[in-house]
Amino acid sequence: MREYLLLFRNASAENGYLATSQDMAEDMPKWQSWIGNIAMQGKLVHTAPIEYTASLVSKEGVEHRPHKESNTVLVSGFVICKTDDFEEVQEWSKNCPILKYSNSSVEIRPLIQFPTN
Repeated sequence: MREYLLLFRNASAENGYLATSQDMAEDMPKWQSWIGNIAMQGKLVHTAPIEYTASLVSKEGVEHRPHKESNTVLVSGFVICKTDDFEEVQEWSKNCPILKYSNSSVEIRPLIQFPTN
């Protein structure tokens, strides 16, 4: 089976995520169901939300902030899953709870396995 990285992107406020505590509480059962569906098929490898705090390291030095696109969109979480069918990953992504928010998206990236010899 091939592994895929699903990156969840969402708009943010200046110093934090836009989602309120109430939003997160309401969304948790949807996330559990969505991720649980992948896990019950034996196709979940790993998942985690990502903290807002971050450090950007470049040739110019270190900045203590997350990378944001020009419209304040940033990566807020991920899933690594496995399947033989890329279209299956696309179908899962179409039902991702992150898509309820404006400017949100799921980016699907196939992972390349490093040679083991």
